[in-house]
Amino acid sequence: MIVQSAPDGEPRLVVTMSEHTAFAAQAARAFGNDRFEPVSPADEMLYIIENHDAGWAELDQEAPTDANTGLPYNLVKTPFEMIIKTSSASPEFNSRRHAYCGLLSSMHSWGLYNGRYGLSDHVLLDSLADANRADADRMLDGELVRQSRLKAELAQDPATAPWIEDGHLMQNYKQLQFFDTLALYFNCRHEGAREKQTFEHVPMDEHQDATITLEPLGESCYRLAPFPFAADGIELSFTGRYANPNDDGEPVDLSAVAASSQRVRCVAT
Repeated sequence: MIVQSAPDGEPRLVVTMSEHTAFAAQAARAFGNDRFEPVSPADEMLYIIENHDAGWAELDQEAPTDANTGLPYNLVKTPFEMIIKTSSASPEFNSRRHAYCGLLSSMHSWGLYNGRYGLSDHVLLDSLADANRADADRMLDGELVRQSRLKAELAQDPATAPWIEDGHLMQNYKQLQFFDTLALYFNCRHEGAREKQTFEHVPMDEHQDATITLEPLGESCYRLAPFPFAADGIELSFTGRYANPNDDGEPVDLSAVAASSQRVRCVAT
């Protein structure tokens, strides 16, 4: 679950992980033009992008409260014993749809703890308490076993074997990371806190990456350069629920709060 920043004294927008991934999938469906190849295989890629955090479903529903804030736990502030379960639950969920969905989901989980396969300087493993390292290593080793099993399954089918070739697989992984981090940019920060940001390693094809610069223009409009989408002026949106801290320590009842939609417009230079 994501608790968006807010100006002092104002309610916070709480975004479930399913709402986060739905936003990422919107961007994925719009992605691709004469410079950027669209996601392929389309069905499997759009499914995994829209479900890459499916293991959070139970936490989304329960919305456990952070005693320090009086709001649901915000993403990596979620207790380790809760968050580690999502890391294996997401690949398990996606594997039921297709082996390739499970493979990319497993790579996503493994990558979050290991600097996104070298694409990021943030290594979650480095921030874990010593007491949690053995459990994390056990989970990560299990995901490597899962990846080997799923790759072997995909390699046996001539239709899917090309998908796991290094160049193509990493292109798809990088695409997933771009849609994830782009969605997080909007989900985590309220509009007044959003600043110019770069997204590195966005694949144009399996051989060439681009660094995309996102710049706020005001009034929920953002310039991206180079522009990765098929149509200029695309509109994306995500939902959440505004909540105030619950000072009595009881869980915030998000089901009693009406959903609110936030829209953003992405334009080319």
